[in-house]
Amino acid sequence: MKTSEYDYDLPEHLIAQTPLENRTSSKLLVMDRKTGDIKHQKFTDIIDFLHQGDVLVINDTKVIPARLIGTKEETGATIEILLLKELGNDTWECLTRPFKRLHIGTKISFGQSLLIAEVIEKKEEGICIVQFSYEGIFLEILDKLGEMPLPPYIHEKLSDKDRYQTVYAKNIGSSAAPTAGLHFTNEILRKIEEKGIVITRVTLHVGLGTFRPIEVEDASKHKMHSEFYKMTKETAEILNQAKKEKRRIIAVGTTSTRTLETIIHKYGEFRSCEGNTDIFIYPGFEFQAIDGLITNFHLPKSTLLMLVSAFSKKEYILKAYEEAIKKNYRFFSFGDAMFLK
Repeated sequence: MKTSEYDYDLPEHLIAQTPLENRTSSKLLVMDRKTGDIKHQKFTDIIDFLHQGDVLVINDTKVIPARLIGTKEETGATIEILLLKELGNDTWECLTRPFKRLHIGTKISFGQSLLIAEVIEKKEEGICIVQFSYEGIFLEILDKLGEMPLPPYIHEKLSDKDRYQTVYAKNIGSSAAPTAGLHFTNEILRKIEEKGIVITRVTLHVGLGTFRPIEVEDASKHKMHSEFYKMTKETAEILNQAKKEKRRIIAVGTTSTRTLETIIHKYGEFRSCEGNTDIFIYPGFEFQAIDGLITNFHLPKSTLLMLVSAFSKKEYILKAYEEAIKKNYRFFSFGDAMFLK
């Protein structure tokens, strides 16, 4: 499977730089994943495509202000770190730059020494394990010093931090937003429930596994980084009952999808559990958990584009993307939505 087969040309002006004023006012491309048939709708029409008895699975992870810019204590050089995963005892896995300037024992100061990070291990691909020292409550300090970890293709400053959170964000720990969920408001969720659709939650803290680009031509050799996930007993029971009664399970986003497929492939059913997943879903994968997927438009040559291609067909997905470009859909994190049914 060649990574280059998942490439497409996207005009730069279609990369959404800011969220729309109203979360639900984005476009919605609806595609029959088995035939490739396409309809162009508004996101508020999503209710019409969900049926009574469906289960809608949302990812309730909450983004932390994970981007920190500090200075190397020895030299005063500027160092940027992105918190990826909490490892316990104030240690974190971080993406760092410039990576070459860091060594074991290097100390980085943030906010006039309100927060100190010491490099205790260097790994590959710009990743370090750092130990933080501070006085007070870590998340409060992070809220004061950190920035929302917007993707590098977004150049505009985000005026409202909450617009890079879903309205149902609850469990703190994500390094990026589960962006398919950004389209939902409390009002539209209420209307969905009123129609008889069950909404249930999983947690996957988005980290490097979700947004790391594929840098090898043979995509099957790409190594996914692991991300923490959790499913409650209540959610497991709802989903197992839906499976038993042959009701549809619709995932909101690729992160919810990866959580659901991880669990059902591991246990043969849904179960109250937590752990780390490095599941890489690409064409040839046999989906056992989901029957539909609400998602955004993904970067060329990305693991996420491969996931949606696996759920449908590469040819159908690339054709849909081509049509979305012609119709001026907005792409990526703050962009428009797609429903694969």
